Order: sequence, then structure tokens, then C-alpha cells
Amino acid sequence: MPFAMTSRVPCKAASGRSARLSAPARITRTVRAQAMDNTPKEYRSESASAVAGLPITSTPFDDWKFTPIREATVSRAMTSRYFKDMDSYAESDVVIIGAGSAGLSCAYELSKLRPDVKIAIIEQNVSPGGGAWLGGQLFSAMVIRKPAHNLLNELEIPFEDEGDYVVVKHAALFTSTLLSKVLQMPNIKLFNATAAEDLIVREDTSREVVGGGKYIGGVVTNWTLVTLHHDTQSCMDPNVIEAKVVVSSCGHDGPMGAHSVKRLASLGMVPHVPGMGALDMNTAEDKIVNNTREVVPGLVLAGMELSEVDGSPRMGPTFGAMFISGQKAAHVALSVLKKREAAAAAAAAARKVQTMAASA
Repeated sequence: MPFAMTSRVPCKAASGRSARLSAPARITRTVRAQAMDNTPKEYRSESASAVAGLPITSTPFDDWKFTPIREATVSRAMTSRYFKDMDSYAESDVVIIGAGSAGLSCAYELSKLRPDVKIAIIEQNVSPGGGAWLGGQLFSAMVIRKPAHNLLNELEIPFEDEGDYVVVKHAALFTSTLLSKVLQMPNIKLFNATAAEDLIVREDTSREVVGGGKYIGGVVTNWTLVTLHHDTQSCMDPNVIEAKVVVSSCGHDGPMGAHSVKRLASLGMVPHVPGMGALDMNTAEDKIVNNTREVVPGLVLAGMELSEVDGSPRMGPTFGAMFISGQKAAHVALSVLKKREAAAAAAAAARKVQTMAASA
């Protein structure tokens, strides 16, 4: 037989609580009771541990109580600040699309060089950081080829020096440190869970902005969840952010990757998007940094999105080119911004002369 059959004999319930406790349990309860007698009264009467019959402990968080608040107050605290930011950044100096390692490095460098420049970051995910929370194949360590480790020194991120390259023990250490630096800067606003659905494209008919022709004048935005469900719902119109310069660092091709270069190709503003080439670390990283540039007036490309428009190789699990491309993009963006500011000043001066001449 697979199972032995045993008879069950009902036990007579013991009377009294002490009868239901084993001898060791009765001894433990007696010791706890004696401890209660020796505990100061102010702790004895309010200790949840004592009530539960658990060992008595005291922490700074016992009997914690928050200050009262109305639910509507919480709602207003969030929405008032968010809509104030939306109003303030509706006209930005620089918009960065994508808060991965390239986009965050760009924002950091921009703010460091020009703390007066208003920077909006658009990130489609709830969590910024892109693919820089882990190394290759979901491993923890982040490998950075020299001399990109100089940014790690600047950010005071520890690493293991392996000669020609360094290793950060966990990629999240880099990303969280850089992200915290960026978010503390008063001239930067991160709009996460927000998608860049399109670009604002203008024609410079007056030849006062970029000397004629088409140029990028900002981004078209929407909540990411709305963007992902345009096919399942009725039309849900977007919002816009105007900008003097747009830096796109959307990464290589994917559901929302390489967004800007694909849109430029559909508009005929770039001739062809060949897509990134096969992996070659030694070629790829140099090309990404050296090719970081303004691809059309008003739009600077950084990071792996460059490989899509240039057909350059992918680099795989090394991250240094992302940092340096982002930093270089900041310098390129500032150069474009200076040209825009100079053109605007010249146009304003010309209009002033015309006005004075007309009134003379």
C-alpha cells in the first residue's frame, strides 16, 4: 500500500492558556513578563512588540506618525509644479530627445558650460537612463575604454583600472550618479514618460535664422502611453516645445529608436538612412564621436542614432563613445545656439534701422 492508514483519536482540549503552552514557551513568556516589569513605563505601554509578545526593542521609528495632509493638497503640489514647468519650457534654448547615456552626458556638459541655457529633456520611458543601467547581455559591469574614463573621474565614480580600459562595478552606479547631477541643475527639466512624436520644421523665408531653407525649430510631444495607442483610440493631438537647437540621442533603430533620422528621411531632409553596420568596437566608437554633428540646421545628432544615418558599425557593450559623443554634442549645440543668437541680434538690429528710417 502506498500510504499507511492511521486512526485519528481526538484530543481533549486543555483548559487554561498555560496548559496549551509547552514548557519552553511558558518559560519564555515568564522571562518576557519580567523584562516588561523592568522596562520604563513610557515604552512598556506603547510598544507594539510587547503587545505582540515579541522581544522588546526600541527604534527611532517606533509609533511613527506623519503630519496630516489633504489629498487635494498632494494633487495640487504635483500638478501646479508640472504645469509651471510646461509653461516655462514651452520655449527652450535646447531640447534633448532621449535621456540615455549620450543625452544625459550632453545635458550635463551643456549646463556646466552654460548654466543660463534652458534645457528640456524628453524621455519616452518612465525610467531615464536608456540601456546604461546594465552592461552587455544584462551583466552588471560597465566597460569604458580610455580616455572616456575622464568623465568618471569628474563625476567621482570609482572604477577598476585595467590599463587600456576601466570597469565600473555596476552600470547603474554611473547612470544614477550622472542622472542625479543632471536633475539637480536648476536650468534642466526632465519630461519622462513623454514621447517626441515629430519635429517642428520651418522654412527660413526671411533668411534671418539659418540663411534660408528648412530648419528644425523644436519637437512635437505627447504622453508615451498616448503615442503607443494612436491606432487603438481616436486622434489625440500632441503638444509642442519650441527650441533654438534640438539634440537627438534616441539610440539605434527600435520601436522608438532613431526617431529623428527616420523622420528626416521621410521628409527628404537626409538622403538615406542605411542603418547601423555590424559590430566592430575599435571602428565604431571613434566614428560615433568624430561624426557627432549638426546633420540639418537646428538638429544635432549624438550617440548610436548617428550609426543609423551614417551606416557606421555598432559597438556592442562599451559605453565610452556614448559619454564623449554626448559631451561633444553639447559643444556643437552651443556653437549652433551662438549662431542663432547672433542671427537674431542682427535681424533685430536691421529691423530697428528700418523702423528708424521709416519714421525719419
